[in-house]
Amino acid sequence: MIVGGNGKTGQAVGSALVERGVGARPVGRREWGALADALRGCDAAYVVAPNFHPDEPAYVEHALSACRDAGIERVVYHSVASPYLPEMPHHLGKAESEHRVRTSGLDWTILQPGVYLQNFDLSGARPIEVPYDVHARFGFLELADLGRVAATVLVQDGHVGATYELATRQASVAELAAEAGVAAVRVDANDANDAPEGLRAMFAYYDRHGLPAGAFTLRALLARP
Repeated sequence: MIVGGNGKTGQAVGSALVERGVGARPVGRREWGALADALRGCDAAYVVAPNFHPDEPAYVEHALSACRDAGIERVVYHSVASPYLPEMPHHLGKAESEHRVRTSGLDWTILQPGVYLQNFDLSGARPIEVPYDVHARFGFLELADLGRVAATVLVQDGHVGATYELATRQASVAELAAEAGVAAVRVDANDANDAPEGLRAMFAYYDRHGLPAGAFTLRALLARP
């Protein structure tokens, strides 16, 4: 069961599970009021909250409670790379949610994904525009790789109690753009689609520090050289 599984993250996890011959079913807002009923009969749950959820700890607590009520003992929580960042409130929400997962009484694994490569148009059709320093360093993650890791920790033994930071590679936006044969252009964060305050805070942090994440753990989990 993929709680909050109708978005691109849930679809990637579901596809990877199906590739391994494991049944997967997304649960969305329609089932939220009777989540425990929707979860009954499932062996495990992958919990991912909507982007910038206003109260992610409450969302995760509801999912954990529903898992317990449904008799599910295994849960994987989709967090974020570097969850404890006081300058980014939505990251702090994930840090608190991680605490609730760890103290839930369930068998848990936490994934901390980096920034998705799919957030950028790498087709080479036009410049890549971002509202932060194009040379800032990031741990970028392929959605398909996230799905494969999620499927691995859900179906294999040995991952209970583990927290895995995930990146496919380290790079800057400037490097991604150069590989695509286009320019990397910094735009004004205040003009970025009238970005809300939380998003602007994230851009400001990226501008100063990027969001590095190591790629070794993902390679090890997927047995890549």
